Amino acid sequence: MIIFKNNLTFQEYTYNKEDELEKDIVLNSKLFFGENTIFIEAKKKIETKSFGGSIPDGILFDFSDKENPEFYLVEIELFKHGFYDHIFPQITKFFAFFKNSKNQAKLAEKIYEIINSSPELKKEFKKYLGEKEIYKLLKDTIENSHKILLMLDKDKQELPEITETYADTWGKMVRTIILKKYMNQNEFIYSLDPEFEGLEISTVTQIDGEGKGDDTIDTSFTEEYHLEGLNPEIKNIYSTIKLELQNKDSSIIFKPLKYYITIKITKNKAFLEFYKKKVSIVVMLPEDEIKDKIKYHTITELSKRSQEFYNGPCAKVNIENSEHLNEIIDLLKIALYRNKSSII
Repeated sequence: MIIFKNNLTFQEYTYNKEDELEKDIVLNSKLFFGENTIFIEAKKKIETKSFGGSIPDGILFDFSDKENPEFYLVEIELFKHGFYDHIFPQITKFFAFFKNSKNQAKLAEKIYEIINSSPELKKEFKKYLGEKEIYKLLKDTIENSHKILLMLDKDKQELPEITETYADTWGKMVRTIILKKYMNQNEFIYSLDPEFEGLEISTVTQIDGEGKGDDTIDTSFTEEYHLEGLNPEIKNIYSTIKLELQNKDSSIIFKPLKYYITIKITKNKAFLEFYKKKVSIVVMLPEDEIKDKIKYHTITELSKRSQEFYNGPCAKVNIENSEHLNEIIDLLKIALYRNKSSII
């Protein structure tokens, strides 16, 4: 591909060494991932034993939602590397890491040491945490957010089949971004597909056949698929919400899809995404109305792009314990019956 800008021609650059690609990502991490992210070079700062045998190229914290930060292991690979003999086994080792609580605790301790040894890094973390304790944040985030970001210079044709075949690992945990570089003498242009801000949205391109997102309807995606390995209290939160709503109206449907469970009568009115220690529910109501109804749970504002993806005004409610579920259930009733003649 060729890009034209200001009467200049930019030719696509071919990365010959993985180090080149890694260097561009490190130097431009705020540009690529956003100002509210912190990228740490793992290879240079973290020993192998912290991961039980395999070190990622980087570690990424996303503080776009300060109350619910996301954690990614970042693996950087060239297209020319073999998939099954190189990329596949490396990513598989990360799945094992996320199943080992001891290794997760070791990593949290090591990152804490790195932060304390760097005044600049410590200041950056405190910018998002305020008075919160850094180590607890690291431990909780690593335990709760199991995500892997695979950065490539070109797409790998094996990925769609692998994601579908290993839905409970590759499908749930791995996100892929293609980074390309174009150059004209000493000037460079980069492209990301998809951009990091819309990564989760681009991963899902069709929600329940309603034209938003990407979620193939498949009977292999069950409630058990979503609830597997979760904290018992999180399972209890889900079962309580489902029982209360369906006891009032048996026509309310809880439909497991690839990335979430939707709640609907005729149209999707809520999307439940599960983490080890919390449930996040995108509710199809204006944010101001949600804030007026919810007093005991945190609310995350969604970007304009996210709201367009869900096809209307919405915000995310985060539930970490089973207290005050009545306000969640009441909110869901309002969303389900808005613009309908029936009222619960």
